[in-house]
Amino acid sequence: MATELNRRGALALVAGGAVASLTLSAKGAFALTTDEARSLVNSLVADINKSINGGGSDSQLYASFEQIFSRYADVSIISQSALGVAARQASPGQLQAFAKAFQTYIARKYGRRFRDFRGTDIQVSDARAVKTFYEVQSTARVRGQAPIDVRWQVSDRSGRNLFFNVIIEGVNMLATERTEIGALLDQRRGNLDQLIKDLPSLA
Repeated sequence: MATELNRRGALALVAGGAVASLTLSAKGAFALTTDEARSLVNSLVADINKSINGGGSDSQLYASFEQIFSRYADVSIISQSALGVAARQASPGQLQAFAKAFQTYIARKYGRRFRDFRGTDIQVSDARAVKTFYEVQSTARVRGQAPIDVRWQVSDRSGRNLFFNVIIEGVNMLATERTEIGALLDQRRGNLDQLIKDLPSLA
């Protein structure tokens, strides 16, 4: 299991680095600062901790994660990156509809992932500049398990300080979702409208 995770993590980091380089344009000097990136993730993590330890049902957790994703994530960048080449062929209306469907899909998917962290707190530990964005490191300390490394990549490309990627134990969201969304689109023979319709129920 550990070997497979490490292998997947290494592949994901290579692919994710390429995605980030293509997605985030160089804006000259950083407008976003290390402290601002850390502050964003501190607020994000506080909301996640509140949600996962709030004692609500799974459906309540997923609804909470969708609100968190909407508030803190660069949904447009993430969803278009997940679509890959298909994003260049989609109409503005399709991109908007896909972003909305993807938000529900990813919130449920990562809501389930973070559900496993119940009973613990995620704590921010470090932040550093990486090319044209910042990476903020956090750690989930789950009782009876080794600490789990969670890294948030943050930029202000959209005019707001938002995260555009999360890497959990080396598994990169951008790279993983681009592969999985591509496979789902292929299953529908490239029919984006059908994928938009199906996506919220696929997480």
